[in-house]
Amino acid sequence: MTLATARLVCSRLLDATDRALTKAVPMPDPDELAAPLAGTVLYIEDQPANVVLVEGLLAGLPEVALITAGTGADGVRLARSERPDLVLLDMHLPDFSGLEVIRALSLEISLGLKVALLTGDAFTMDVAKAMSLGAYDYWVKPIDPHRLLDGVRRALLGKPARPHPAARG
Repeated sequence: MTLATARLVCSRLLDATDRALTKAVPMPDPDELAAPLAGTVLYIEDQPANVVLVEGLLAGLPEVALITAGTGADGVRLARSERPDLVLLDMHLPDFSGLEVIRALSLEISLGLKVALLTGDAFTMDVAKAMSLGAYDYWVKPIDPHRLLDGVRRALLGKPARPHPAARG
């Protein structure tokens, strides 16, 4: 798939998802919407279509800068050198697992770095381990635009992650 095709597919997916999922994630509090939102997000992801999707979503947040890494090693290096406010982490990278990236960033996490896991799997043992090691949140792929934007907003504003529907049970 070419990058242009990925952009077109992602654009259509965003439009369809926006119409279908308007009630899937609670609307942000009015105070959250009024608060200035700024920061740097590092997305560690090896699939170009997913990167294009997140780029498109975050493009609506002009004061939020996105940097990307295609491998776990590059992601750890960028997390340490660029000091992002939030890391979006794919759990299945070509060189490291997401869990290995979480372990490598344990010092940064203990100092306040928020890491949100993006996974194609439901709640797995690796996700549970990553959460126990300090990951901020996890979101299941395919990416729900509302959940992602709400989660990014909450993370950058220093608010806790929202409970997952399965956890409310």
